[in-house]
Amino acid sequence: MKNKTITGLFMCLMLFVSIDTFAQLNTPRGSQQATVSQRIGVSDVSITYSRPSVNNREIWGKLVPYGMNNLGFGTATAAPWRAGANENTTITFSHDAKVEGKSIKAGTYGLHLEVKADNTATLILSKDADAWGSYFYDKKNDALRATITTTSVPHHELLTYAFNDIKANSATASLAWEKRAFPFEVSFDVTNIVLDDFRQKAKGQTGFQRQNWEQAANFALNNGGDLNEALGWIDKAISGQFFSQKTFNNMAIKAQLLNKLGKTEEFEVALDEAASMANSNQLNRMGYQMLNLKDNDRAMKYFKKAVEIDPENPNVYDSLGEAYKTIGDKKKAIKNFKKALSMNPPANVKANSEKNLKELGAL
Repeated sequence: MKNKTITGLFMCLMLFVSIDTFAQLNTPRGSQQATVSQRIGVSDVSITYSRPSVNNREIWGKLVPYGMNNLGFGTATAAPWRAGANENTTITFSHDAKVEGKSIKAGTYGLHLEVKADNTATLILSKDADAWGSYFYDKKNDALRATITTTSVPHHELLTYAFNDIKANSATASLAWEKRAFPFEVSFDVTNIVLDDFRQKAKGQTGFQRQNWEQAANFALNNGGDLNEALGWIDKAISGQFFSQKTFNNMAIKAQLLNKLGKTEEFEVALDEAASMANSNQLNRMGYQMLNLKDNDRAMKYFKKAVEIDPENPNVYDSLGEAYKTIGDKKKAIKNFKKALSMNPPANVKANSEKNLKELGAL
């Protein structure tokens, strides 16, 4: 009986020792962890870091020494700043990108800074993203180095990363701490990323829908894609495939592609074919496009057809009035603006007709 009691107590003791040895209580950090992300086009860039406080300390040149330093721990004898606290600050790119104009492959990298006293710094992205801080930094693992210029900012008690100056293809990432900021540009080749994605997906179910070919061709048209490739895509949407169907939309896209390619005669044929399938609003838009291209005859043809197919719509008379005003036919312009006003038009149409009549001295 005594032995059983001792054995039981021993097992209980071992249980407590095991729990004490392997369990780790999740307690708050002194420098809280954060992640900031930004979408650029269809690509994402994110930075994960820990946020130390200034806490009345002298930061630059003291807490964060200038240059490369032996930190007294790990294997690095010349280490940059880890650009945060605790483990590695990391930056992740969902697609191949450029940082300060230099190419970087998609993936996750350790983010370090060699801070200098002359308001510059070297941004270092390391392939070793899993190390603890910069203690094991090895220059051989550098994926990118770029010289950046620091700026003065209002006081930031907590180290903060943010994305600013957001554009269609780029954004400026910036570390701000105390009264100093470290900005660097991240950019993606958005057009090729989008179109490469379509090229891959078009081999599967995405390629079985006409609208996807139209969308890809239109995106290429308006975003610097390969126009000849886009013309092939829109032709697939129009005819020759089981999903093909000729519509106003795809014929209008084809016409714009032909125009950009300088194929004037083919452009005009495609445009007229699109017009034959257009409703009044679409015809109006085409009319304004022709006015911008100085093709006044075709513009008037489209505006008049809009009136013909939708004679109870005051907007078509307002648009026809603008067309006549543009080509210098004051009398017919006034007639159509007054016709629009006589039809109890929506507020925006009424305001436009009245404005033009005032300019023409008829109101």
